[in-house]
Amino acid sequence: MADTVQYRLERMVEELDDLERRGLFTRREIAEIVKQRRKFEYRLKRPSPLKQDYLTYIDYETQLDTLRRLRKRSVARDLDKKKDNKRTKLSVSDFAGVSRIVEIYRLAVLRYKGDVDLWLRYLEFCRERSNGRMKKVLAQLIRFHPKVPGVWIYAAAWEFDHNLNVAAARALMQSGLRVCPTSDDLWVEYLRMELTYLNKLKSRKVALGEGRGSLVREDGDAGEKEWREDNQDLFLSLHEERKNVDGSNTDNEESEDKVDIFKEQGQNILQAVYSGAVEALPSSFSLRERFLEILEATDLAYSEDMRERILSDMKRDFSKDPKYWEWLARLELRHSQSSQGISDDLMLEQLQKAVKIYEEALEVVPSSVMFDLYTKFLMDVVVPKDGNTQLCVCTEDWISRLLTAYEKAELVGCMSEDLACRYASLYLQLGRFDEARKLARDLCSGDLANSSKLWLLRASMEIRHFTRDALSQSKASLDSIFGLIRDALAKVPLSKSEELWLMALKFFALERDYSDKLVEMSITAVAKSAGSDYRFSLSSAVVNFILHKDGLQDARKIYERFLALPHPDLSLYRKCIELEQNLASLGDKQCLVNARKLYDSALSTYDQDLSLWQDYYSMEIKMGTSETANAVHWRAKKTLKNNAAALIASPDVL
Repeated sequence: MADTVQYRLERMVEELDDLERRGLFTRREIAEIVKQRRKFEYRLKRPSPLKQDYLTYIDYETQLDTLRRLRKRSVARDLDKKKDNKRTKLSVSDFAGVSRIVEIYRLAVLRYKGDVDLWLRYLEFCRERSNGRMKKVLAQLIRFHPKVPGVWIYAAAWEFDHNLNVAAARALMQSGLRVCPTSDDLWVEYLRMELTYLNKLKSRKVALGEGRGSLVREDGDAGEKEWREDNQDLFLSLHEERKNVDGSNTDNEESEDKVDIFKEQGQNILQAVYSGAVEALPSSFSLRERFLEILEATDLAYSEDMRERILSDMKRDFSKDPKYWEWLARLELRHSQSSQGISDDLMLEQLQKAVKIYEEALEVVPSSVMFDLYTKFLMDVVVPKDGNTQLCVCTEDWISRLLTAYEKAELVGCMSEDLACRYASLYLQLGRFDEARKLARDLCSGDLANSSKLWLLRASMEIRHFTRDALSQSKASLDSIFGLIRDALAKVPLSKSEELWLMALKFFALERDYSDKLVEMSITAVAKSAGSDYRFSLSSAVVNFILHKDGLQDARKIYERFLALPHPDLSLYRKCIELEQNLASLGDKQCLVNARKLYDSALSTYDQDLSLWQDYYSMEIKMGTSETANAVHWRAKKTLKNNAAALIASPDVL
């Protein structure tokens, strides 16, 4: 290893001497450069050098070469001030830095052949420095990663944009499509490349005065076009147009024929690429969507026929997909939303077309997803988002359409949880509170009886009705609300009832009888779900509720009842330990004893929990003695199996 490093350093002597001779670096700086390079070279000669070792070396050499170029420019400016006519010739130091960076990149990609990002970083460096290695590196990258579509796209883009070799770019894209025929990006970029090349040819004809326009569809300002037509004499034309005796323009007619040739050629390319892409990816919806976007952005011959073909193919292949119908309806509104100053009649016509599409979709795909998309669309029409008043047609007709859609979803059995909540919330927004209550009651007694969101919405409406109406605040009303919440908690699984429990505890906090019943219900619910691992800890929430409501003594009684149940959850132990530990920090020794008992009880069940051992040890360090802390540490090392090393390495333990 040392001999190899020394050999590589000796090969740098000529470069370093040149840097010192030209006054770019001092001898002391060169000694530091040699020191750093020796360190990096030893890292690269390790049995298993890291990727970061190569990148760090490359960054250092890049910064060093940048500094060399800056100092070289400074020296050149000084020579200009002295009016020295001597031109600084290129020497070995002007090339050695780039060559060394390229060599490090070569070693890096040889070591990490599978890292595509490293290859691309290598290519970007070669492209920026124009060192003539791009083709060779691209060939190596394609050989190692032929299944990565981005590699083919990058290589073709370089040939097309920088090397100006359209034939090579086309060959690369076609080779990539043969290797990766299922890549959406490859098909789309291939079409973009062909149309871009065709547009360049047409632009060349226009520049030579043999045509006008381009393949790019322009949506310019009509006023500007009219002004240019009225002031044609202000613009110089590239050629004088020849006019016949009858005033007709022969050159324009010929140029129009030539323009049509380009448009037809572009249309043929689009048809060929589209046919191949659909054959290779018959189930890709996004591919056809992107093809249609390209078609709308270009001005090709028979574009309307091609558009109808793409739309009919999409309807044939994706008519059972709700995503297709959503996209098709939004397509009708795309132009109306992007246009400014659109009339209300035209906007209403576009909305009617979108509604017909949604209604057709409901006949073809009567699913909850389709109803969800339709109702969201109608809701956006009634209540526009982001302050967009362009679609603000909030009339009774659209509200009735929305209500009819919800009723139809309920009738055909496609009412989902989110649909039901939005259905009831719509009545609330319309101010029809009693109808919303009745609807929520009917929905909760049907197929959505175990929906936590729906029960929560219904309970919040009943509580709102109770608090709003002073005359209804009676014992019977409280019994009714408690019965409602009890039925909801009985039907909704514990894992989804967190908000219901928290709302019930908050509402009945000042009602002793009902809060005691809720506590008993919570103990029963936790006992039934013993051993289940839920993110929501009902026992912890109840202990916290009792602590703030009745104080420490009652909270201790409740958590002791929870801990007596089979398999108490870890979050309950942590809550109880936190409670006792806070009081122990104030000097209550009995609370410290209680905290130790809780830790021991928790560790009897969760003995492999590393954080629990760390918290126990940290408490003994802060509040206990060195003997108790060492005892906990010894027990942890003895008990922990796979995590013993992590325990020793943890800063909390040490």
